[in-house]
Amino acid sequence: MAVGEPAPEFRLLDQHRTIHHLSQYRGRWLVLYFYPKDDTPGCRTEACGFQQDLGRLRGMGVELLGISTDAVSSHLQFADKFHLSFPLLADETGEVAASYGSLFKLGPLKFAKRHTFIVDPEGKVAAMFRKVDPDLHSDEVVEALLGLDDSMANQPPPG
Repeated sequence: MAVGEPAPEFRLLDQHRTIHHLSQYRGRWLVLYFYPKDDTPGCRTEACGFQQDLGRLRGMGVELLGISTDAVSSHLQFADKFHLSFPLLADETGEVAASYGSLFKLGPLKFAKRHTFIVDPEGKVAAMFRKVDPDLHSDEVVEALLGLDDSMANQPPPG
């Protein structure tokens, strides 16, 4: 997959058993961030960073989805424990992660790699992050979005 190519379609359940599919986000910017495992140190840091910046992202008209190979029930516990108010999608088979080149297999174990994709309003990959520092990543994504669409910089802060 490369920047400018269509992002692979998906259909996954979130922590509240709501179905999400890529096509429902057409017309909006979307951040898809893949992460290895709920409630592990790096994943906690990354998720909480995105939660902290969620108001800013939404104020810019950007939607945010987290994806891992964990089950819906695990996502619900993780979201509740850390007050995450954005969807965490359950890719239990790893098929979606694989379609984005973001699946790591270790014998029978499957994990999503820590990768992020910014999808433009036309459904194309606008940016990819394959080397992610969980401590800095949310800020990095916001800066990339501002660089991709100048109109986002003119949005008033939420609240």
